[in-house]
Amino acid sequence: MGYALAGEALRRGARVILVSGPTSLYPPPGAELRPVETAAAMAREVKKNLSRADVLIMAAAVADFRPADRSEQKVKKEEAPPALKLVPTEDILASLARPGGRSKKVIVGFAAETRDVIANASRKLREKKLDLIVANDVSREGIGFDSDFNQVVIIDKKGAVVESPIVSKREISRLVMDRVEVLLGRKK
Repeated sequence: MGYALAGEALRRGARVILVSGPTSLYPPPGAELRPVETAAAMAREVKKNLSRADVLIMAAAVADFRPADRSEQKVKKEEAPPALKLVPTEDILASLARPGGRSKKVIVGFAAETRDVIANASRKLREKKLDLIVANDVSREGIGFDSDFNQVVIIDKKGAVVESPIVSKREISRLVMDRVEVLLGRKK
């Protein structure tokens, strides 16, 4: 979804910095790729480039948790602990909601949900002080992850809700960018 959004922003004339974890996808021509491998690296890269942006779209989190301990060497079976301890990664969008974190930018988040999609996405929209949130039910077969198709609910900070049919991610990116342009005052 992030790559489709980057491509649509480029088609509309935007300068695009694409911060991306490992993927087999090729970045859209013209996007400035910033590859990262961890949630911490993504947080650093986003914050490093945020001052140069009018819009920040966070299409996915690298991970919500990471192992508490890291080993520089392979851990042998007989040396492994019986359970892995996990610690939360930084929530990049939530960190921008803190005082002094966001300035005057349009900030769009995504919510991958498995139940109560609109209620959970609306809560995230408020808590993270987003301008727009795009939510989808990731428990549904054939859409979202590992698919060229998606079905989303787009909610803005005024409470307007737009539900899409199942369409291509390129079409979803058009819907999202149309809403972003409205928020920027470039479209009615």
